[in-house]
Order: sequence, then structure tokens, then C-alpha cells
Amino acid sequence: MRFAAPGYLWMLLALPLMAMLFVLAFRRRRRALEIFGDLRLVRRLAATSSTERRVVKAALIVAAALFLMLALARPQWGARLETVTRKGVDVVVAVDTSLSMMAEDVKPNRLAQARAAVSSLIEELQGDRIGLVAFSGRAYVACPLTLDYAAASLFLDVLEPDLIPVPGTAIAEAIRVADRAFPEGERRNRVIVLLTDGEDHEGDVEGAARAAAEDGITIYTLGIGTPEGEPIPMRNARGAVVGYKEDTKRRKVTSRLGEGSQQAIAAATGGRYYRSTPEGGELKRIYEAIAGMDQATLATRMHTAYEEHYMLPLGIAILLLAIEAAISDRKRSEPWSSSVVESAA
Repeated sequence: MRFAAPGYLWMLLALPLMAMLFVLAFRRRRRALEIFGDLRLVRRLAATSSTERRVVKAALIVAAALFLMLALARPQWGARLETVTRKGVDVVVAVDTSLSMMAEDVKPNRLAQARAAVSSLIEELQGDRIGLVAFSGRAYVACPLTLDYAAASLFLDVLEPDLIPVPGTAIAEAIRVADRAFPEGERRNRVIVLLTDGEDHEGDVEGAARAAAEDGITIYTLGIGTPEGEPIPMRNARGAVVGYKEDTKRRKVTSRLGEGSQQAIAAATGGRYYRSTPEGGELKRIYEAIAGMDQATLATRMHTAYEEHYMLPLGIAILLLAIEAAISDRKRSEPWSSSVVESAA
């Protein structure tokens, strides 16, 4: 036998306390009777009240509490093996970590909003595998496909612009690296979610998108930033702004959201382009599209299932409480005998 919720067994420690409270209540009643008058005389005058029955009722309540606690702990016995199949869609999220993602035209900055968007997507996933690709001038797999959403969130939290020392925005390479992150052989149920400001991208982006489409991949692009743009702040080790990024002519660089290439990537693969918003409604639409896809078998394992038997102690507890309620703590009333009257005199 095992308990599915053994934490409730700690409540059993309260049973001695409950019994002690009943004992204290009985003693307090006895002292009250002694104060009232001669104990033997008071007991004879209160002959209809049965101390034995009150003890039995208290014992039934304590026993019922015991079985209620056992029912909460969910006793189980009788095991059987079951095959558990997990189905879903493989999703690789590619996050731009280039320096331009530190622009603050969205608050607190583009990269922070991108991380918040991915975190919202992870919360929506139900049985789908997720992987992370980080890219700036180069791209690499930060987290391989996994069903462990907590682990994916940990990898997401460490994405920073200095993670990849190569400057640039290699969107084409990010798509190719994300493509290779999917398992071979399955050409359906595969999605790339690309989060970038889309500016100054390198390589044949549309060619990489077409190659991904040929591999059965759908790409949803999420633009981070605004078309008006914002200068890129440069910060020291303490996080204070010490200046802004400049070009070779010492002019302040304004980073703007490039939407054209992102729209072309999504169109080439049958996906859609969205501009990121603080509310994150676009992430829900992307997930709705993912959830509507044909789901592939992602994992199959044997699971030991135990039969629940909490009904047995629960039934015993209810029966004990019913018996307790049916028992009166009074005896049948009888006429006072003359001996009682004489004793009173």
C-alpha cells in the first residue's frame, strides 16, 4: 500500500491533542459539578446524563477524524502498467540578442519585451516541445527541444547581448540553426517563432525561409520595436547609460524596426507576421495556430497506475460520525426514588 498525498499524514499528530482536549473537557465538567455541590448527590440528581456515553461519543469522533485524515492521504494499492503517449508540436523560438535589441523604444527595452513574450508563449504550451536559439552575428542552440518548460525558462533568463560576442543580426543563420534543431524524419508539426527587430539582417533571409518551408516548417515572426526607432544606449558595468552607439562618422545610430523582411519570411512558410505589444495578444494568436496543427507523438512511456481506495476510510469515517450522532448522552429518564429525596433532605 502507498499514499498518493502522504503530506496529509502529518495531520495524524493532531489526534493525541484532540483526545487530550476531550479529557480536559470531562475534567472541567467534573470540577464544575464539585463546585455546584456534593459530587455524589449531584450525580444522582443528574442520573439521566451518562458519562460512559459521552466517552463513547468522543472516541467515535476521534476515530472518525483518523479515517478522514487517511482518506485525505489517498491510500492506493493494486498497480497496473499503462502506456502514456504525449502528443504536441515542436516549437523552436529564435531570439535576437544583438546590441540593437537594447533600444528602449519599447519598455524597458526590446530584449526584455522579447523575453517576456517567450515566457508568455511557454505558459500557453500544453504538451508541446520547445527549444531556444539565440542569435546576433552568429546563431546557436541555447536550449534543445524539451518538454521541461522550467528548464527552457531558465535558459531564456540568461539571454543577453553579450552572450554572443559577434555583432550583427544573422537572421538567415538563425533560421538554418533552428531548422537543424528539429529531429530528422518528421516533416510536419514543426514551428519556428522568430523574435527580432529585423534591422541590418545578414545573409539570404528569404532563401533560408524557403528552405525551411521545404522542410515542412512554418515560421511566425514577431517584430520587436517601433518603425520610428530609438538610439541604442551604451551602459557601464553598473547599468548606467554612458553614451549611445555611433557610426563611423561619430553620428548617433537610431535603430528602427524592419518589418519588410519579417513579413516576407512568414509569407514564404505559410506563417504570419505580428508586431509585438506589451499586452502579448499576438502570442495567444500564434499559440492558437500552433494548437490547431496536427499533433505528432512526442513521447511514449510506461506508467505505473495505482488504484485509489480513499473511499474505504472515507466511508468508515462517515459511518462513525453517523453512529456518534445517533447515540444520546442521556439515559432513559426515571422517576426519582425516595432514597434520592431522603438523601437530599
